[in-house]
Amino acid sequence: MSKSTLQNKSVIELSELKLVGFRVLCPGDQYVNEIPKASSQLSERIGEISNVINPLQQIGAFVVENETDNEDGYWICVEVNEYENIPDEMITLTIPSQRYAVVRHKGPNDEIRDAYEDLHKWIEETNYLRLTNKWHLEKFYSWTDIKNIDVELFDTIN
Repeated sequence: MSKSTLQNKSVIELSELKLVGFRVLCPGDQYVNEIPKASSQLSERIGEISNVINPLQQIGAFVVENETDNEDGYWICVEVNEYENIPDEMITLTIPSQRYAVVRHKGPNDEIRDAYEDLHKWIEETNYLRLTNKWHLEKFYSWTDIKNIDVELFDTIN
């Protein structure tokens, strides 16, 4: 487990989320490089997005075991109150209300996998079931320095 990962894990339910941003679709080993590029582009264009709830927070979304090509990839977005005047090259994504196991990771982005492994182990130990065919989230509080990110990891559970 990453020494940078915080130990507190919890289960929470989030209401429906409306997201606007960019879809990243690339070979699996390239996401670690391509997501920060898309995140930077989103930061530069945040002023073009209407109805942003928190411009200082980015949300990543993905489906672990996607059932369709439309679910393949990674979305880096901001949350909005409603969809209006979506900027060119950006997409919308609506995440339904779901329940999540959550852990916060502070540290290098390449250690997020360790945080997920720890969270997955906790989910199993507490008798929850991961829903790998549902949307999973990553709420970024700090993302500009890939060696020192601050992110909450939301793994969808039953």
